[in-house]
Amino acid sequence: MSEQKTEKEKKRSIKGSDLKKAMRIFSYVRPYRWMFALGFFFLILTSLASLAFPKFTSHLFNSTPDTLTRDMMILVGLLVVQAAAGFFRIMIFVNVMAKSLAEIRKEVYQKMIQLPMTFFSERRVGELNSRVASDTAQIQETLTSTLAEFFRQVVMIFGGITILAVSSVKLTIFIVAVLPTVMLIAVFFGRFVRKYSKQVQQEVADSNTIVEETLQGIQSVKSYVNEWFEIRRYGKKIDDVAKTTIKGGLYRASMASFIILGVFGAIVAIIWFAVRMIHAGELEPGQLTEFVLYAMFIGGSSAGLANVYASIQKTIGATEDLFEILDEPTEEVQTTRPEKLSSFNGGIEFKNVEFSYPTRKETTVLKGVSFKANPGEQVALVGISGAGKSTITQLISRFYKPNSGTIEFDGKPAEEFKLSELRNEMALVPQEVLLFGGTIKENIEYGNPGASLEEIIEAAKKANAHEFIDQFPEGYETLVGERGVQLSGGQRQRVAIARAVLKDPKILLLDEATSSLDSESEKLVQEALETLMKGRTSVVIAHRLSTIKNADQILVLKEGEIVERGNHKELRRKETGLYQQLSSNQFLD
Repeated sequence: MSEQKTEKEKKRSIKGSDLKKAMRIFSYVRPYRWMFALGFFFLILTSLASLAFPKFTSHLFNSTPDTLTRDMMILVGLLVVQAAAGFFRIMIFVNVMAKSLAEIRKEVYQKMIQLPMTFFSERRVGELNSRVASDTAQIQETLTSTLAEFFRQVVMIFGGITILAVSSVKLTIFIVAVLPTVMLIAVFFGRFVRKYSKQVQQEVADSNTIVEETLQGIQSVKSYVNEWFEIRRYGKKIDDVAKTTIKGGLYRASMASFIILGVFGAIVAIIWFAVRMIHAGELEPGQLTEFVLYAMFIGGSSAGLANVYASIQKTIGATEDLFEILDEPTEEVQTTRPEKLSSFNGGIEFKNVEFSYPTRKETTVLKGVSFKANPGEQVALVGISGAGKSTITQLISRFYKPNSGTIEFDGKPAEEFKLSELRNEMALVPQEVLLFGGTIKENIEYGNPGASLEEIIEAAKKANAHEFIDQFPEGYETLVGERGVQLSGGQRQRVAIARAVLKDPKILLLDEATSSLDSESEKLVQEALETLMKGRTSVVIAHRLSTIKNADQILVLKEGEIVERGNHKELRRKETGLYQQLSSNQFLD
């Protein structure tokens, strides 16, 4: 018995939670509540005008030559009122919802920007983009039209039944028993049709994915002589689309036949019942048109109400997704531009740091790592893939916090610095550079928004980028394309270095910045990096050990531990050491 009660309590709790989440959306409408209330006034006005329409239409059929013009003018007046009220209702709701949704979108985006890396490591970018775009669009549709339609149809159903009941309770009961039931069965059929429509859409999307993947990898397809395989794969998927479409067509045809038979049959049944009442003297002949019109209003609203309710349920689901993001704990980052730290030199020290990623807690990535980088020193991190090199740079950037141990900057624990101000003193040049889809100028300026063109050009010169930029017809206004695809790998690296130069950081993090470049590009990039590293604390990850021969300190990592440390010459003397092995493989002197 207690288990049953608990289950019921859970269900009540879920319903209450859903309602609470749905109502939370209206907190964004609150600043415009009076305008929203005015919109509802026009909504009720349009609903009442719609309800009055069948009444006055039946009067028109019963008009005498003397009253015909007056009744016609009343009917026209009702239409004018309904049209005007409908115009203002839509305009007001769109206005309120546009402003409210703008606030929701801004808040969700601002929230996501401030979330820690742990959040993004557990979610896909496509999913997050969907939440900002699709979920807010679903909420917008509901709050702009669906919610208004819901209330309008409720008014139409209960208003229509009330008006009919005043004229004839007996016929009203018959209409309520017949027409809404038929409409609800039609909605039930509609769910099957929608189910197969969605399935068809999904299978078409899957088939399009096959086409996209095949054409993108057409070189591999042809080199492996797999045209026959791709033709078969695509053909099978298209056959599945056809089968599902045919099955859905069966339900659609059945639904169309049912609507013709059911809805029109119900109207015929209502007319038959009403005529019997007329013959029995229980109903006046002039009321028949009124009853038929109200019956159609009630039936249509009953069917529409089920669809509207389903749409509202989708919106509640969308709000859950959005508020899940809004309720996530954020990093303590500033939403205004951070100031430069007045007395920051860039010293770094790891003290017995241990770390495992939140998504892989069972795997310890760093084990008791300790090292010190004095201001202006170059520290290189080497080791095979998975040794923990990139993790160290991510901890320096404070993308994650260590499980144990401490990280200090200039002798002070990292926690004593404001996160935004500390990161403002760092710059990262990764192996795979991400450029934004604007101009070269905008991408360099990202290091210091608001910098002058002269400062941008000076930064590009220091990064060995000015020469190739100047050769483009549009110079610094050249568009780089999505993710910088219009530039070569070496050019993208030099733009990224120019961005870092413009930022003028105290700490520089280089994550294998030259590993994927050809020899000529590597030389230019390495020269730019050497210029950039002067006077800055630099932490360099490198697979090409030739790029770190002059490092002040080299840390050799293996399975999350520092197994060797020293400069290039010292480590080369250890004949059985890991660094000696790695450098011998690269024929280093």
